[in-house]
Parts: sequence; structure tokens; C-alpha cells
Amino acid sequence: EVQLVESGGGLVQAGRSLRLSCAASGFTFDDYAIGWFRQAPGKEHEGVSCIRNSDGSTIYADSVKGRSTISSDNDKNTVYLQMNSLKPEDTAAYYCVAIPNASAYGCYEAPYSFRYWGRGTQVTVSS
Repeated sequence: EVQLVESGGGLVQAGRSLRLSCAASGFTFDDYAIGWFRQAPGKEHEGVSCIRNSDGSTIYADSVKGRSTISSDNDKNTVYLQMNSLKPEDTAAYYCVAIPNASAYGCYEAPYSFRYWGRGTQVTVSS
């Protein structure tokens, strides 16, 4: 059974940093692309970043590019999202996603139902 468990969210002031973690289990880590989506109140899910574990290729949303870094630790089956210079508009529930046999782009662009989803972790950025 695929399991994705997020951690690392919280309440921070604008300009500060957070590192989100996604612990994955139940599948062969290298065979998947894993990433992060977010959903702010009243808005649709928005792709943030994805990484293809087999080759480390990545993709980022324009809204976080230059401020965020996605990385994976294949020994720990964990993907991280380091977010710096946080803004109030980054406030959202952040969800870890995983999709088999996909590129980072595929992870980002695939239909909702093609991905496995974690339960989410809340990030709130105060101004």
C-alpha cells in the first residue's frame, strides 16, 4: 500500500523558511516521481514542485522558483521541499504526491486521479 506522510508545516513569519518532508513507503522509490501540491482556502490544487527519483530531474512552479528546492534521500525514501523567503500567499495545505513511471513534468501535469496523495500539512505564513 502506497503511503505518503507529510511533516514540517507550521506557522511562520513572512521571509522565514520551512522544510517539508514526505516519508514514502509501499513502493519502489526509484520508480516514482514525487512532488508537492498545495491548496489554499477556496482555491484549486496547485502544483509546487516534483522530482523524478531515478535521475533527480525537477520542475517548479513559477510562484516558488528561486525560493524553493526539492530533493530526495533515496536511502530514507523521503522527499524534502525547502521553502525560503516565504510569503503570505504561500499559505496553504501542502500535499505530497507520487506517481509511478513518470517524469517530473508528468508528476506535475498528470490528472488528479493519476497520483497518490498524502493527507497534507498546513503552512501558514503571517505578514
